[in-house]
This record gives sequence, structure tokens and C-alpha cells, in this order.
Amino acid sequence: MPSDITEPDPFDAIIDAPFDAALSERYLVYALSTITARSLPDLRDGLKPVHRRLLWAMRQLKLDPAQAFKKSARMVGDVIGKYHPHGDASVYDAMVRLAQDFSLRYPLVEGQGNFGNVDGDNAAAYRYTEARLTKTAMQLMAGLEEGTVNFIPTYNGEDEEPEIFPGLFPNLLANGATGIAVGMATSIPSHNVAEILDATLLLIENPQAEHADLMKVFHGPDFPTGGIVVDSPAAISHAYANGKGSIRVRAMPMPMARARSGCARVSRQGATRRANGNPPASKSWAAASGNWSSRKFRTWSRRAS
Repeated sequence: MPSDITEPDPFDAIIDAPFDAALSERYLVYALSTITARSLPDLRDGLKPVHRRLLWAMRQLKLDPAQAFKKSARMVGDVIGKYHPHGDASVYDAMVRLAQDFSLRYPLVEGQGNFGNVDGDNAAAYRYTEARLTKTAMQLMAGLEEGTVNFIPTYNGEDEEPEIFPGLFPNLLANGATGIAVGMATSIPSHNVAEILDATLLLIENPQAEHADLMKVFHGPDFPTGGIVVDSPAAISHAYANGKGSIRVRAMPMPMARARSGCARVSRQGATRRANGNPPASKSWAAASGNWSSRKFRTWSRRAS
């Protein structure tokens, strides 16, 4: 006996709409998702979602600096399974960068094994490397258990993750950030955390402090790999006043670095690896990451200028 119930026609759900309006609406949703949930860091803790989820997953695994290392594959699996439904390669690449002392001025992950080098060699596969959190990362997450930030559901609603980190460490300025979203991008250089704190204290004591006053204690970017800044303090100050600029940097040969420092301990470890005596080259902040000097190197270059 035939049934009186008819199946709904899927074409009945089609809505006539102008093509440009439909395209604009859907692209706007994609753009907002890319801007807020993927490519750009949050101003409050300086982290992109993938980095925040990596650190949170490692904290859940109790990988603090006093504990033993664990395989990177364990962290990557937890992140993509619980918090970040994307490819394992992109998550592992993000974790590798957090562990590279030539990529971050203050690494948030301590790696054990081959995590790549400044010459561009890739890290070993995540089944070989191990990692745990650094003290800097613990400071960035300090206070999470005290209800200082909101927790939001994960993508499948089975768990929760912090919306941001409390940020006792000024990560955005200290480590900088780069990212390209839809219609906007960011390129923030890394800085010396001591100078950041000096500038913060100055603003607390004198909220009306001028740009020139800040530049007396906040001398400019401080990239991880060292070198010599060729530009004058006036050029650096002008770049900060306008929010964009280019800087000329030069690597420092090892004999010169040792002679000036009085010992083999010069700037960051990467400075000694990249020191090859190349002539100055004009680079933007986005391209020059990893070629800036340390605090001492900047002092020497300014005295010379």
C-alpha cells in the first residue's frame, strides 16, 4: 500500500539571492574566522589560537620545567584531538617555532632533540623529538587556576579551554608576532623584556610621557640572533613614531664579537651561528626577524654612529 508521506524536495530549500550579496556574506564569515581564530595574535596575551592551545595541552599534561620531557607526538595528538581540528603538520610546526631560540627571543617550549637550525634545516619528525614548557610559558599561564580568565567550550563541546592567558609575561612585545589574515596583517618585532618593563614603569609613574621620553628607556627591537644595527637612534625612533619602517642590520664576525664582549658569551646563541660579516642590508621588520642585535650590540652600534 503506497504511503501518503512524500519526501521533501531538496530544491524547495533553495533561496534566490543576488550572487554578489551571497558571496559577500559568506566571504565575510570566512574572513572574520581567519582574523579572529587563526592568523592574528590576541593583543592581550600575544598568542594565536594554535599556540595557546599547544601551551594549554602541555599544561594539562603537567609538562612544567621541573618534569621530564614527553614525546612531541603526544602533545600534537592531544591538540588536534581535543582543541584544534587541523593538520598535525601545522600544529607541530607551530610547536617547533615556540622551541627555537633563534625564532623567539624568549622561547615558550623547551625542546629536546633536533628542532631545526637558523640555516633553515627542518626539525626531526615529532616521533623523535621531546618537549616541555619553559619558565616563561609558566609565567604567561600563571593564575589560570584562580579564575582570572573565561573558559570557552572546545570545538566539539566535550572540554573547555581558556579564552586567553592571564599574561603576567608581556609576550606580544617581548616575542613579537607575524601573521597574514584577510585584508589585514601584522608584523610586530621582538623586544628586550627589561626595556618593556622600564617603559611600563615610566608610563605608570607618568601617564603623560611623550614618545621621546619612552625612547630613552625603550631602545628598539631585540631579535633573537644578534647582529649590529646600522641605523641611527633617530631613524629607529622615527619608525616607532610612525608604526612602520625598515632597519639596516649587519652580522658580527665571531672574532669581533669576542673582542668586544671579553668572552665567548655574545648575545643570543644564534648570533654566533649567523655571524658571517655580511655587509648591511635593508630589511623590513617582517623580513628581518632573527637578524636584529642584542642590547649590547645596539649600544655599540649607536656609539659608532
